Amino acid sequence: MNERRAPDWLTQWEYAHRGLHSAGVPENSLAAAEAAIAAGMGVECDIQRSRDDHPMVFHDWDLARLTGAAGATGRRSAIEIEQLFLNDTEHRPFRLAALLDRIAGRVPLLIEIKSRPRYSIAASCAAVRHLLGEYAGPAAVMSFDPRVARWFRRYAPKVCAGLVMREDERGDTQSPWRRTLALRIAQPDFLAYHIDALPSRWVAGLRAEGLPVLTWTVNSPETRARARAHADALIAEGAGLA
Repeated sequence: MNERRAPDWLTQWEYAHRGLHSAGVPENSLAAAEAAIAAGMGVECDIQRSRDDHPMVFHDWDLARLTGAAGATGRRSAIEIEQLFLNDTEHRPFRLAALLDRIAGRVPLLIEIKSRPRYSIAASCAAVRHLLGEYAGPAAVMSFDPRVARWFRRYAPKVCAGLVMREDERGDTQSPWRRTLALRIAQPDFLAYHIDALPSRWVAGLRAEGLPVLTWTVNSPETRARARAHADALIAEGAGLA
C-alpha cells in the first residue's frame, strides 16, 4: 500500500456528485458547482478529453444523453463542445479550467478522469496536471483506471490521486485478484469505493491500515447510513444528501 499520507481535507468534507444538480440544474454544470458551494459541500466532477486535448467537465463518452447531439465527445473540439446545451437548459459544457476559476479554492474538488480499455490516459493526466499546477485550492484526482494514480505518483507526486472501484457487472474489479492487482498498480492515496460493495472486509482492512475510503454514489437514507458506518467521506446526491 502507498505509504504517503492523504491531505486532511480529503475526509473532512462531503462531496456533491457531479455537483449539486437538480431540476433545471444539470449534472457537471457550473450552476451545480455553485449550488454545492452554497450548501457547504465539496464538488466531484468528471473529465472527458476533447479532440484538441482540453479536459472538459463532462461525464459521458457520447454527447447524446446530456446534450442531444450525436457523436463521441472526444471527436469534438473544446469550442465545439462549449457551444452545446446541457439537457435543454441554458447551461453549457465547459472546460476544467473554467471550473477551477469558478471554485477558486472555496471548497475541495474531486476530479474523476474517465478512461476505458485501449484509451491513452497520459494526455488527460498531463492536461489536468498542467491546470492543477497553477491552482492553489484543494483538489484531488481519481479514476477507475489504476494507471491514472500511477501516472500522477510518477509525474505529479504532489497531487493527491485515488482509485475508484466497483464490484458489480459494470466494473473491472469483480474478483479479489483483480482488486488486489489494481491496488498494486495504482498505489493510491485513497479509495473511492462503490457503496453497493460496502461493507467489505477487504476495504475495512485497508481503512484500518490508514488508507482513506470515500464512497459513491450515496443516494438514499439507507446508503447514507451505510456510508457513514463504513467510509471516511461521502460522495452524494439526491435523497442521499444530509
